[in-house]
Amino acid sequence: MRAVIVANGPTVKPPVPSLMVGDDDLVVGVNGGARNALELGLKPQVVIGDMDSMETELRERLEEEGCRFVEHPSRKDETDSELAVRYVLSQGATELILLAALGGRIDHTLANVMLLAIPELGPVSARLIDGNQEVLLIRDKVLLEGHPGDKVSLLPLSGDAAGIETEGLEYPLRHGTLKFGAARGVSNVLTAPQASVQVERGLLLLVHHHRNPSSIDSGIDAHGGSNE
Repeated sequence: MRAVIVANGPTVKPPVPSLMVGDDDLVVGVNGGARNALELGLKPQVVIGDMDSMETELRERLEEEGCRFVEHPSRKDETDSELAVRYVLSQGATELILLAALGGRIDHTLANVMLLAIPELGPVSARLIDGNQEVLLIRDKVLLEGHPGDKVSLLPLSGDAAGIETEGLEYPLRHGTLKFGAARGVSNVLTAPQASVQVERGLLLLVHHHRNPSSIDSGIDAHGGSNE
């Protein structure tokens, strides 16, 4: 089951031209992100959070349409986005797309990116999408699709990332190492419609800037295990 979580950050319109939300997809609004969902043409089935950015009129409208609210106290250890991620995992999500989670407050942006590293997402295909860019975490190997000329950046997320093998990128790595904190992996370039990135040790953040945003939902395989 695919879950589409819409956070309360800035939105880029259209965020994903080819993202088609089906009847079986679970759409979750993160607090006031329910407003973003509606603006993007998505109907949230669930809204999660402390509701500090949820207008009464909007809540009443959504409740009338059958939307369910999962309310949490404002004093809590998790962000509303983390609560939403953990909720969809509890519902059996095997694919996760997080929208409107980048931009705005830098601490929220970084926290949303770091959510990709929670162990529970290991077997799940999870990515953040914002306009023409998407962010995902490589624990083992990913296959990605796009267009030659797309920018692809690889950033170690927790210490050095080693044993990196790439195919289909202009600057290849052969059993390479990217040092934590260094910018060596920024702005590589896709040379073919499909590329692969594999890492043996560490976590590797991948940022894909699409020249043609319509290719974003073309079937990237981004879960933590082997994709072969």
